[in-house]
Amino acid sequence: MIGGSIAGCAVATAVARAGAGQVVVLERTSGRLEDRGVGLCVHDERAVELRASGALPEGIAAHPLRRRRWVVRDDAEGPGGRLIWQQPFPFHSYHWGLLWRGLRESVPAAVVYRQGEAVTAVEAAGTGAGAAEGADDRARVRLAGGSVERYDLVVGADGYRSVVRGALCADSRPHYAGYVCWRGNVDAARLDELGDLADPFPEAVTTVCFRGGTCVVYRIPGPGGPRVNWVLYAAPPQDGQLRLDDPTSFPPGALTPGLAEHLDALLEREFPPYWRRALALTDPADTFVQPIYDLEAARTAGGRLLLAGDAAGVVRPHNTSGAAKALQDATALADGWRRSDSFEELLDGYHRARGAAGRELVALARRLGRAQVERTPAWAAMDGDGMAAWWRGQLDGAPGIGGRAMAP
Repeated sequence: MIGGSIAGCAVATAVARAGAGQVVVLERTSGRLEDRGVGLCVHDERAVELRASGALPEGIAAHPLRRRRWVVRDDAEGPGGRLIWQQPFPFHSYHWGLLWRGLRESVPAAVVYRQGEAVTAVEAAGTGAGAAEGADDRARVRLAGGSVERYDLVVGADGYRSVVRGALCADSRPHYAGYVCWRGNVDAARLDELGDLADPFPEAVTTVCFRGGTCVVYRIPGPGGPRVNWVLYAAPPQDGQLRLDDPTSFPPGALTPGLAEHLDALLEREFPPYWRRALALTDPADTFVQPIYDLEAARTAGGRLLLAGDAAGVVRPHNTSGAAKALQDATALADGWRRSDSFEELLDGYHRARGAAGRELVALARRLGRAQVERTPAWAAMDGDGMAAWWRGQLDGAPGIGGRAMAP
C-alpha cells in the first residue's frame, strides 16, 4: 500500500483479512495523520453496507444528520436568512482524524505499517530494468533514499497526486474545475456567543446560497467535543494569490492576510448575518483554501498496480462520497482477492467494477458543481417546487448523492 491514510488503512485491513500473506503500508508522513482534514459525511445506507463488510469499524464517533436546509440572505426574514427548500439528508458526519484513527487501530498487527517512507517512483510489472529477461513479474517501488522494493501487487492509495497513477496511466491528471473551496471548523460551544440563535439546527446541513457559490455548514464530532464544519465554494480571488496550475492548497494556519480579507468581504457581501458571524468565529489556524480538481483515471488496475480512493479518481466534494468510495474500493479488492485465481483476474475484475463506479461519481459531481457554483440559479426567486426540479436535473437519473450501493 502506497499511502497510509483512510484508503490505505482500509485496503491493508481488507486484503490482510482476505488472506494476503504479507501486507506492507508505506506512508510518507512521519507525524500524526490524525491532525489532517476536518469533516466528511457517509450516507447511512453506505455505512450499513460498509460495517457489514468490515470496512467501517464499529465505535467511531459520528454525528447524525437528517435534513438539508437551503437558505438565502433576506434581511426582512431575520439574521438566519430565508429558507427556500428543505430535503432529507440521511447521513452521519465524521471528523477525518477520528475516522482515520479508528481505521488505523483496526489494521491487523501482522500488517507492516512504515511511516516516513516517501515513494518517488513506481514501475509496473514487465517494465524497467530486468523486464527483458522476464526474471521478475513483480512491480517495483523506489523510495526516497534510493532503495528499490519489489511486490506482487502495489496499491496506490496515495491521493490525488498519486505516484502509482502516474506509472499506470501517466496521461490521467487532475484538472482544475475553475473554482475553490474554503474550509474551516470551530468549537460548537462558541456558537453560544451568537445569542438566542446559537446552534439552531444541530441535526441539519445548512446550505447558504449566493450568486456564484454555496456554503455547507454542519456539525461533526471532534477530539475535544462537537465542532461546526463548513465548506464554501466560490470563484477564486482574481489577484493571483492562488497558484492554480497544479493541485495545491493553503493548509490550515497558512492563510495569507490577503486571502483572509477576500473571505471576510465575501461573507459580508453575501451571507445572512447569523451565518456570517458563525463562520467568522473560526480561528485563522483552522481555515484553509484549496482549488477544486477532478480526474477520471483511464485505468484503475494493470501491470500489478491498482488504484484506490482519490488515486483512482478525484471527485469534487459536492457528491459527499469520498470516504465511502475509498472503503468500497477496499471491499471490492478483498472480494476479488477471495474469488480470483490469478492477479490478472483480480486486476481485470477490479477495474471493471470500480472504474465504472468512479467515472459515474466524477460525472455526477461535475453536474453538481456546475449547478451549485459555476452556473447558479437566481436563488432568491426559487421556491420548493423549483428547487426540487433543479435538484433532479443535477442527479440526471442517479438515485442521490453519497455513492451507490455496491453490486453483489
